[in-house]
Amino acid sequence: MERTDPRPVYTRRKPPLPETPEQLRARIPGWGVDLDPADRPSYPREIAAETGARWDLPEPQPEHGERERSIEHAMLTPVFGTAQPLHGLSGAVRRYAYRRHSEGKAMHWLLLLAADRVDVVEHVVGSLATTRPDDPLTETGLGAEVAHGRSRFGRGRSDLRHQAIDPLVNGAPWVAGALGATWAVRRLVRRVASR
Repeated sequence: MERTDPRPVYTRRKPPLPETPEQLRARIPGWGVDLDPADRPSYPREIAAETGARWDLPEPQPEHGERERSIEHAMLTPVFGTAQPLHGLSGAVRRYAYRRHSEGKAMHWLLLLAADRVDVVEHVVGSLATTRPDDPLTETGLGAEVAHGRSRFGRGRSDLRHQAIDPLVNGAPWVAGALGATWAVRRLVRRVASR
């Protein structure tokens, strides 16, 4: 549901509620139980003090390209991360999740989880296409385990519980990729040989 209020939501002034407190209290049981400061667990330590900021809304960070933002908000936050720009199929899935689904819906988060998995596949395939692909044996720490002995044992590490399935979880995509590449090369060789 798009916000129709064009006023910024990231100011120190709270935007008006779409319904009055009385309407909300009548519609939602228990709404507003913490409105009285005496009913809040943090009272009297909670202090509504001025922040000392000299601005009402911080100067917005310049946007370079499209950024994802929740449909609940009328504008992008004044400050946002730029380290991981959206790209490829995973970026398209993330854009769709932000553009079509509210953060209060499970579909929004399921799409973001799916986009993370797609991003992993994109990086593995991208790595295989380079002259120096990732090395799962050294990058997962297996070499250090062998060289330095029983580094995981006797230290109360919680990852020992799933250590037995780690080779399957970490190695299965590589094995599947190798088998797929072998199948593709064999098929190509057969086609060339049959001509």
